[in-house]
Amino acid sequence: MYPDLYKGLGLKPEDLTVYNFPLVSFEGRLVTPMGLIRLPVQIGMDVVEVDFIVVDVFSPYTAIVGRPWLHTLKAVSSTLHQKVKYSSGDQVLEIVGSQAAARQCQVAAIQHRLEVPSNGVECEELEKAVIADDPEKFFRVGANLPSQEKANLLEFLRANVDVFAWDPYEAPGVDPNFICHRLNVNPSVVPKRQPPRRPSKEHAEAVRSEVAKLKQAGAIEEIFYPQ
Repeated sequence: MYPDLYKGLGLKPEDLTVYNFPLVSFEGRLVTPMGLIRLPVQIGMDVVEVDFIVVDVFSPYTAIVGRPWLHTLKAVSSTLHQKVKYSSGDQVLEIVGSQAAARQCQVAAIQHRLEVPSNGVECEELEKAVIADDPEKFFRVGANLPSQEKANLLEFLRANVDVFAWDPYEAPGVDPNFICHRLNVNPSVVPKRQPPRRPSKEHAEAVRSEVAKLKQAGAIEEIFYPQ
């Protein structure tokens, strides 16, 4: 719930209970809520008690109700159709939203995010540190690190340089028990042999080179099928 609605309902700050878990605003910032309050929400003839977290930030909405409200009503929502259906007694009721209003809210949220100035955070300056004799094998470390801390870091990296993969083909194979790719085919259907595709000489050489690297790394293995 946002301040406009909270004040419009005549509620006071002392009506809130403490709620300290941070939330993420539409600008992507962490926000500490003002507090929490439980209010009755009437939908048709049904009244549901809903816990609202009150936050003092920009929002194109007045309040947002989520899964607890839907679960209490045993409702089914469709964001595509802007509708909520739920059972009440012996009938199914429907809450119909507005596609135009939803679009306006989304546009307002995007425009506000674009208008919010950045906080001016800059990335740390990095410098290249060659660990092994090969200049292609290097790390990037913070240029502004204290000299002793930088020396300790580089010493640690040199002592453990063997655990880093400098090439994709140096990475160890993945255990098939963890993940394994299989073709989703029907085993009862006889495979149909496709006509050969003849790539250019340059492409064929590149393919052979990559296949050889993958076989050497153990990423693939050659299998012969009967004709």
